[in-house]
Amino acid sequence: MKLEHYIDEFLDYLSLERGLSKNTISSYRRDLNKFAAFALVNDMANVMNPTRDDFLNYIYSLKEAELKSSSIARNIVALKVFYRYLVSQRYVSRDPTELLESPKLWKYLPEVMSISEVEEFLKVIRGSKVKHLRDKACFEILYATGMRVSEVVNLKLNDIDLNLGILRCIGKGQKERIVPMGSLARQALSQYLEQGRPVLLKNKDSKHIFLSKNGSGISRQMIWKQIQEYALIANINKHISPHTLRHSFATHLLEKGADLRIVQELLGHSNISTTQLYTHLNKDRLKSIHHKFHPRP
Repeated sequence: MKLEHYIDEFLDYLSLERGLSKNTISSYRRDLNKFAAFALVNDMANVMNPTRDDFLNYIYSLKEAELKSSSIARNIVALKVFYRYLVSQRYVSRDPTELLESPKLWKYLPEVMSISEVEEFLKVIRGSKVKHLRDKACFEILYATGMRVSEVVNLKLNDIDLNLGILRCIGKGQKERIVPMGSLARQALSQYLEQGRPVLLKNKDSKHIFLSKNGSGISRQMIWKQIQEYALIANINKHISPHTLRHSFATHLLEKGADLRIVQELLGHSNISTTQLYTHLNKDRLKSIHHKFHPRP
């Protein structure tokens, strides 16, 4: 059988048995198909059991294509997980990626907006048009909850409880968490559900909360486009994305004294080291704590 057949079987396994998201599976598919194409073009002798040199040649090709080190690392991880699966299914007798190391990555601090910048950004989203009601609710939710954009676009009507001010979020690996909303987010969402969503629905049947003008669920790309538009109006001279609101949510909570474990739970991080990245963004607060509590300030 061709390598592509095993790739398809592996992706089915990730979807049906591991329950990984469509975005994650698409990423695996893209990276593994890239390797399969490289193997075909370069007449790789044994794609089921490549040599270390085969892998190194592939990595060099990624570098020549000027991929970032993070993208190369992701490709290597995809290969490692794939070949481990082949071993587990006894398609191959050994894991050829055992001696393959991922490149060391720098931990980049994410771009965040200040509290005043977030306030200005949200303030420019105003008006009675359906588009404004939807966008106001969407971005208020993103900042109020720290949800990923993929989690917001997949929000369904039965995921929210406006009376209690909470929503149910399905994150990476189909992990469920309950996230509270602030009063301003609840107000914006309530207004959109009453005055905006019925207009966008256009007599269609959809359980998604945030809809596009044709009545279907809004896309991540559309939210990304809208955030660029409002950032321009708000004169925010930073490269921001929907994820910037998530970064800002976490940073601002820590600035106000929130416990790191609570922020980890709200963000849906499985490893607290990921959440700790935000502590580096708050050097002033760390200095003030040191000055306050150290016996020799």
